[in-house]
Order: sequence, then structure tokens, then C-alpha cells
Amino acid sequence: MKNKPAKPNALKPGDTVAVVASAAAIERAHLERGVNVLASMGFRVKVSERVLARSGILAGDDRERASELQEYFADPEVKAIFSARGGYGCGRLLPLLDFKAMANAPKIFVGFSDATFLLNALVDFAGMMSFHGPMVAMDFAKGLSPRSFEHLQGLLSGKIDSFELEARETMHPGNAQGEVIGGCLSVVVAMIGTPFEPRFDGRILFLEDTGEKAYRIDRMLVQLRQSGALGRAAGIVFGAIRAIDGNEQETQLIARFAAEQTAGLGCPVLYGIEAGHGTENFTIPFGVVARIDSGARRIIFSEPAVTR
Repeated sequence: MKNKPAKPNALKPGDTVAVVASAAAIERAHLERGVNVLASMGFRVKVSERVLARSGILAGDDRERASELQEYFADPEVKAIFSARGGYGCGRLLPLLDFKAMANAPKIFVGFSDATFLLNALVDFAGMMSFHGPMVAMDFAKGLSPRSFEHLQGLLSGKIDSFELEARETMHPGNAQGEVIGGCLSVVVAMIGTPFEPRFDGRILFLEDTGEKAYRIDRMLVQLRQSGALGRAAGIVFGAIRAIDGNEQETQLIARFAAEQTAGLGCPVLYGIEAGHGTENFTIPFGVVARIDSGARRIIFSEPAVTR
């Protein structure tokens, strides 16, 4: 039987946290604003000398970005690692990372969007929980809602040991329980058929995305269904997927496609929780066991995601 993913240690004031640039290139002003928010939370923030490096659209060379992430996991001073931004590039790092070495030092890792590559790989290949949540040079720099900010602090400090997120609607009824995985739909689809494909069996699959036309969302969901991924999940939870420019007609069509592609699977499906792009982006721990209560339209997390 597979072991449960390890829980990292909770954060406390005065801890050192690192900011990594594992994907697209970063603007200095955005990075500085986000780092100031982390510092205001009472952390000492370690930012590498090469965080503003550029290689085309990426934040530097693949091997340099992978090496930096590896070093932060090995650094005993660093208690948590925050993604600077998403965009594109994390998938290129997966073959370059030593997940067995990372497994020796479970740490809080926070990010979403393109960081979905890393979030799922850390759960399945490093055997540790990861955190689908706001990023430093994006969400932190722009400003989190007070509720989302408090939730993040409480979750990472261990002060929140249970919580619920309410969906806008129940697409398909039922109850289910399992470890949570997933993230950005387009990235999850990009992992299918690779050595780093997530394990879907018996898990709760969370999916969100943004800026996609409805037909593209449908095409990705068709691929997940035809690959067998959706059918192996114990339950499915969607974030509030927004269409390009927030077009209401497209947004409604996306919801219709989500309902169609998850019909007949025999598992509960919720739609529209406040996590991911275009939402308050409440932090979700991946690898933790959660429960879907479709009658209450809620996904329920009833265990802490960190060790105090």
C-alpha cells in the first residue's frame, strides 16, 4: 500500500522562506512587492541572485532553475519555498530534479498555474504534500483578499487544521473521499502520457484554468476522459473556470462542457470553488485526504496539512 505523503513542518515567525523562479521571467517591481508581503508576514526571505535572470521568455536556463529549486530543498535554513510566478517552464525541469533527495527534506512548496507540474510531482515522486496557492510576483504583488491571506497564513502555520470550500453548484451528486491532486487543467493534460503523469486512481481531482475558449476546455476534458483519468478519480472538483475576457456566454458553455464530460462517471462533481485563476485563490493542500459532500456543495478538509 502506498504511504501517505509526508507533511512538512509548520511555519512560524522568524523562519526563512525562499522565492524560486521556476517558470517564466519575472519583473523586478512585481517581485519586490510580493517579497515585501512575505516579509510583512514575519518571515526572513531568501531570494537568489539569479531570480531575475532571463533566457527568452523563461527565468533563466533550465538547469539553473532546476538546480536552484534543488538547492532550496536541501538548504536546512529554508523552511518553505514560494513560487514567484507561473506562465511557462516548470515542466521542463521535471527530468532534471532529484525527487528522492527532495523526499529527505519535506518542505512547504506553494504555487499554482504552471507550478502544477511541480505540485503533483512532489506528491507522487517526492512523497510530500504540496500547496496549490498564491504566488509571490503575481497574487502577493497584486494583493490577496483578506480571507485568502488569512487562510494561507493559518494553513501554513498549522493554526487551521480543517476547513471547507463551497462550490457554486453540484454537477453530479454523490460523496467521495481521497487525496487531492490536480491544478491547472491545461498542465494536467500536458502531463498525460509522460513519466510524470499524476496518479488519478481513487483521488479527488481538482481542475481550474483561465483565459481559454470553451472549445479548448472541452477538448482538454475529452482527452482526460478518453485517457481514463477522469474515470479513475473518486471525485472531481472544478474551480471557477473563466473564459477569455470573462465572456459570460463562453463561461456558461465551459460549465456545460464540464458537466457533459464528467457525466456517467459514477463520481460526485462540484463546480465553482474559490481556488485558482480568477478567484480569491484559497490555498489547497495536495496529497491531503479530503471529502466531497455534494449535498452541501462542499469539499471538506478535516486534517492539518503541516506538522506543528
